[in-house]
Amino acid sequence: MSVSPIQFLRQVKQEAKKVTWPTRKEVVPSCTMVIMLVAVATGFFFAVDVVLSWGVDKILHLG
Repeated sequence: MSVSPIQFLRQVKQEAKKVTWPTRKEVVPSCTMVIMLVAVATGFFFAVDVVLSWGVDKILHLG
C-alpha cells in the first residue's frame, strides 16, 4: 500500500485543513500558567539544591 509523494502531500494538505487553531483568548491563559508553573518549579528545585548542598557540606565537614 504505497502512496506516491504527490498523493501523500495532498493527504497532508487535507488533514491540515481539519486542524483547529486556538484563539488568542485560549493561548494567553495557557502560556501564563506554563510560565507560572516553570517559575514555581524553578524556585522549588533551587531550594532543594540549597538544602541538599548545605546538608552534604555539614556531613562532610566542609563548611
